Amino acid sequence: MLLSNSSSSTEVSEFFLNCFVRSPIWQRWLSLPLSLLFLLAMGANATLLITIWLEASLHEPMYYLLSLLSLLDIMLCLTVIPKVLLIFWFDLRPISFSACFLQMYVMNCFLAMESCTFLIMAYDRYVAICHPLRYPSIITDQFVAKAAIFIVARNALATVPIPILSARLHYCQYNVIENCICANLSVSKLSCDNVTLNRLYQFIAGWTMLGSDLILIFLSYMFILHAILQLKVKSAAVKALSTCGSHFILILFFSTILLVFILTHVAKKRVSPDVPILLNVLHHVIPAALNPIVYGVRTQEIKQGILKLIRKGVSKGN
Repeated sequence: MLLSNSSSSTEVSEFFLNCFVRSPIWQRWLSLPLSLLFLLAMGANATLLITIWLEASLHEPMYYLLSLLSLLDIMLCLTVIPKVLLIFWFDLRPISFSACFLQMYVMNCFLAMESCTFLIMAYDRYVAICHPLRYPSIITDQFVAKAAIFIVARNALATVPIPILSARLHYCQYNVIENCICANLSVSKLSCDNVTLNRLYQFIAGWTMLGSDLILIFLSYMFILHAILQLKVKSAAVKALSTCGSHFILILFFSTILLVFILTHVAKKRVSPDVPILLNVLHHVIPAALNPIVYGVRTQEIKQGILKLIRKGVSKGN
């Protein structure tokens, strides 16, 4: 929406989210699978959290970290997907100025927290495989508490400037965001001001946090793989690979979608502008839906805990 000349000096009070401008039919086809993915993410993560909370055998550092990951997934989904579905179903495109920048902050902050959680989980697996005798003394409840404080503090503080830099800009002409969400770059390009500082901070913060996390994660898994190959007992090597397999699959889900999104954004002249928008939305729901399922299927202790809770529920019902 183009603001009139007479009001061009007036600050924007709300934005309009304009999803899939060049491919509007995508909204119709995406609404059902997106709804199902959202319900799956909410249900699976809630089940995982309840199982870990109620099952005493799962009160261990590794599962506390998994609980933190599930909480972050739930918050990310609730921040993004309901608004996208309201746009798809009822064309409720307006979003207030403050709500837009709050969403921007939560998205950037919680995605960085999720990346950092994967890093701590990789360290947990590294100690478990490479230094098994020292694991109980290193990975303790106190370690998890300190790690959680680090995850929250680092990312909450480092991502604060992103919405602040965007909110301080002057929006005087257009207030239509060509995106389904309040992504920083999509919003800031509507400004009449110079957005170089905004873009520069987004780039530096993103690559400093997410980039360093991924490098350290893959370094951890190189050490883990080297340690596994040194194991002489085949059954021990298979068990070690199985233990780390589910975690590594989750990291691939997270990093692959993020990498594809970055590549399509860089090569935006060669692909439809709606493709990065689609990937941006899916990145907030697909990992969230798959994370608890992968752990539930591949981790025997969690699977047994879920089955035990189901049996308890059935017996109480009878």
